[in-house]
This record gives sequence, C-alpha cells and structure tokens, in this order.
Amino acid sequence: MPSPRDYYEVLGIARTASVDEIKKAYRRLARKFHPDLNKSDPAAEAKFKEVQEAYDILADAKKRPAYDQFGHAGL
Repeated sequence: MPSPRDYYEVLGIARTASVDEIKKAYRRLARKFHPDLNKSDPAAEAKFKEVQEAYDILADAKKRPAYDQFGHAGL
C-alpha cells in the first residue's frame, strides 16, 4: 500500500497556511473534483475523498498540531 500523501500537498498550501487559506483551498478543490460534477471521471471521486480527508485533519484545531508533529502516525 502506498504511503498517504502529505495533506498540505493535497490541498496545495504551505504549512503556515491560515484556517481561511485551508478552507479556500478545500472549497476550490472540492468543487473541482466533486463526483456530481465529474460523473465520467472515476478518479475524481478518489481525489475528492483525499481532499476531504486532508481538510478534516488540517481544519481541526486538535488534529492539525498532532499531524504537524508526527505526520500520519500522529493520527
């Protein structure tokens, strides 16, 4: 199984990004890869789920510091 991608890389943001920057990047990518808008692209659903997972971690005030310190192992 391949190792998960860095959540900051998934959203295309810097590690110093603010909560507003995280939200803005998430909304842009969620709209781009949303399965309802990409019915003919099966890979779009997987990308959408990856973007959603990255946002769930980075937007959470408790999970983000753990991720920053320990990476995927901290979750």
